[in-house]
Amino acid sequence: MSTHARKVPRVAVVYDLGSATPNDVLAAAHRLCEVLFVADFDRPGAAAQRESMLALGEVLDVTGRDEQERVRLLREAAVDGIVTYSEYQLAGTARLAQALGLPYHSPELIPALVDKLVQRSILAEAGVQATRCAVVGDDPARALDLVGVPAVIKPRTGAGSLHTSRVDSAEEFLAVAAARPAGVEFVAEQMLEGDPSVAGEFWGDYVSVESVHTGAASRQVCVTGKFALAEPFRETGMLLPATLTEEAAAEVLALEAAAVRALGVRHGITHTEVKLTADGPRIIEVNGRLGGYVPEILRRATGINLVRTALEVALGGEPRIPAPRHRGVTYQYFLTPPAVAGTLTSVDGVAELTGLPGVRNVETHAEPGRYVDWREGTQSHLGVVFGSAPDHDALRKVAEAIDATFRPVLAPSAGADA
Repeated sequence: MSTHARKVPRVAVVYDLGSATPNDVLAAAHRLCEVLFVADFDRPGAAAQRESMLALGEVLDVTGRDEQERVRLLREAAVDGIVTYSEYQLAGTARLAQALGLPYHSPELIPALVDKLVQRSILAEAGVQATRCAVVGDDPARALDLVGVPAVIKPRTGAGSLHTSRVDSAEEFLAVAAARPAGVEFVAEQMLEGDPSVAGEFWGDYVSVESVHTGAASRQVCVTGKFALAEPFRETGMLLPATLTEEAAAEVLALEAAAVRALGVRHGITHTEVKLTADGPRIIEVNGRLGGYVPEILRRATGINLVRTALEVALGGEPRIPAPRHRGVTYQYFLTPPAVAGTLTSVDGVAELTGLPGVRNVETHAEPGRYVDWREGTQSHLGVVFGSAPDHDALRKVAEAIDATFRPVLAPSAGADA
């Protein structure tokens, strides 16, 4: 179909792990654009949504196709924009966009967004933030000398705290380095020690900033509050508005703006995680796409739909983004298993969760027989509780009630530990 014959613009959505669901993408595109899902079904993230994509929308199956062929097929499809909601497709989408002459992150920018060592180097050189960081590689002892302890060892690229560990001694550093999975490059980073008093003792010692970038300007949408991490670095949920004072929020926003400028982000959406330390906010990482779970909570809390905003930006538009207004506190609380690897044998309390004050919906995938491994990071959670509370004190009580009510039982694997 040619662009002259079609009145509604078409956006290619490159699909993979971490993407907004096909339903959410199509709902966001209503009266804005047609959606063409671009899917390599050899990728597990796309394969998991294959039936949904095929049943709901138009799909360009690029399985087994090289990049040149994918460009040709997208040209034939006459797409007017391109975007991905997946961390794992940022680089490929940037190359496709450049070949098609469509707005998106430039391929030259992608290493700054996906490579933790490159990003740390750029932020340090720009004077935004110096954080010790080194590739673990074949000489972990050298990385230990460069970074010191306490430190965090994690994949050089990736998302969701996968295979991320804190180490507090040289012996622990070398042991974790020796046990890291083969075929994945790891970095060691200086540990950013959080100050629980900034957001409050019960809450997470970090936040995220969601921002939208176009040719006209970069606009910060909101500061997203977090619940406290589960060991070692697993997210347990988020809330809007955050519990920060105006002064603390302003410091976070100023740091995020400086980091985005230093990296050279000029298009799309960013999700920047910021640690709250006794010495002020510090960048954990800047991500060049929507944050996981963020669009849902932001839409419920404020009506702002960042999935749709990403489509608008892909089409070269200047989205209208109102200042968030909150009535009470909106939250998502993850049902987090203990920090062990094992098989889920039973789950109690799920039915009772829906009766807690303000709980709107409970999604679970906590079926007995499922293997759960804390090393999978945030992806290891067993479900999500969605709801709202009149204020932060009320939310704290609900979160404590969720923890007391939901009781998963796992049979640890032989040799598994936290």
